Order: sequence, then C-alpha cells, then structure tokens
Amino acid sequence: MSKVTVRYWAAAKAAAGVAEEPYDAATLAEALDAVRARHPGELTRVLRRCSFLIDGDPVGTRGHETVRLADGGTVEVLPPFAGG
Repeated sequence: MSKVTVRYWAAAKAAAGVAEEPYDAATLAEALDAVRARHPGELTRVLRRCSFLIDGDPVGTRGHETVRLADGGTVEVLPPFAGG
C-alpha cells in the first residue's frame, strides 16, 4: 500500500471541498474507490469525466486497476474545462 496525495483541480476541487488529501492505495482504482467513499456526492459524478496524471504522466486509456502508485506519489484529478 502506498501513501499518495490526490490533488483536485477545477470542478473536482469544488466538489471535494479541498485542494488535496492523502490516501493509502496501491493502484489508481483503489485510490479512486477511496475518494468515492469519502465524497459520495458531486465528486463521484465529476470523476466520470476526469482524466488523471500519476506523478506527471497521463493515465490515458489504461485500466485504472493496472496503474500502480508509488509511495509518496501524486494523483492529479483533471476535469475537462473550456479552452483545455
């Protein structure tokens, strides 16, 4: 299990009510499950439209259960935005 920081941007930040928070997770799928459990409302809906960066690298179309997280790493949650 890795300790990671999940950092929220734009609509994800507004829905979470915080800019970032720590989680313990081995994969991106586990981290997102924990995020959904902590924030079951609007953030869960926003996450469906988000893309993700792991330590600066885009996840793209890889299955979230296959994306391993490094201890001390960062998950960036990026909702779509106008002009982006």
